[in-house]
Amino acid sequence: MKPKIAILCSGGDVSGMNPALKRFVEYAYAKGMEPYFIHRGFEGLIDNKIIPASYTDVAGIITRGGTKIGSARSIRFKDPAYRTIAANNLKRLRITMLIVLGGDGSFRGMERFYAEHGISFCGIPSTIDNDINGTDYCLGVDTALNVIKNSIDDIRDTASSFRRAFIIETMGRNCGYLALVSAITSGAELCLIPEVPVNIDDYKGCFQSQIAKGRDYFITIVSEALQNSEEIAQWFEKELGFESRVNVLGHTQRGGNPSVYDRLMAYKFVTYAIDALLAGKTHSVICYNKSHFNFKTIDEVALHPYHLDEELLILGREQFLPSHCQM
Repeated sequence: MKPKIAILCSGGDVSGMNPALKRFVEYAYAKGMEPYFIHRGFEGLIDNKIIPASYTDVAGIITRGGTKIGSARSIRFKDPAYRTIAANNLKRLRITMLIVLGGDGSFRGMERFYAEHGISFCGIPSTIDNDINGTDYCLGVDTALNVIKNSIDDIRDTASSFRRAFIIETMGRNCGYLALVSAITSGAELCLIPEVPVNIDDYKGCFQSQIAKGRDYFITIVSEALQNSEEIAQWFEKELGFESRVNVLGHTQRGGNPSVYDRLMAYKFVTYAIDALLAGKTHSVICYNKSHFNFKTIDEVALHPYHLDEELLILGREQFLPSHCQM
């Protein structure tokens, strides 16, 4: 009897999930397995939305953002009774392996699920926030950064046409990764993230000096975690006399045609995950560090806080701290 394997998406969607689904079906067949899709994440697992997957299901989806099989955040899956229902749904179909595209909360849920019911799984970090401990890269991050880049470049076009300050707010929950990388790579004048607390008033003298030397617009990238975009806009108007606009990029960062890098990484993540399950790894997360894939336990991933890469923080401090502001 062929081994049966299923895949689900949990939590926020990311561009890269559809390429992962395509690789999942194709590689599962290549390995002599029967692939299944679980629609709407853990909710679908509880509600028995478990459907055999075929080549026709993944034809043409590699170019699409989001996830064809849907995603969800499930309160019910935290209840052992509902986890038992989910396990029975899988056992009736003789599915013994799961791949989960999601974040650390999803992986913690799967760890309990494995301990209670013995369903082997491998987690693939998938969040544009890039805030999962133990991996340098999460699926979907590259596409999100490119969406942000394009937005900043477009806004800069209009900023340079007017004497204005533009405050661009990125997603990232409690992590400043998207804001910091976007600010560094877009040539922003200011970046504000929770990992590097600053007093905005410390920039006043520097910015006044730049204005005196001819600067006629500002681009500021702010992490949503700070919840102060409007306050920063008012500061530019009051302290520097610059008409200001706030642009909250919001959920545009989740969507979009998956980048080449996210497509490639989706293929690699899924390949490693299926190979690991076939080799007998029962409950791990496939991570990417220093250009290499490796497997880590749930404890390593979910029980420790994520910290921004120190090299990125050094770049950010050198470029954006008031003490380094170019007068």
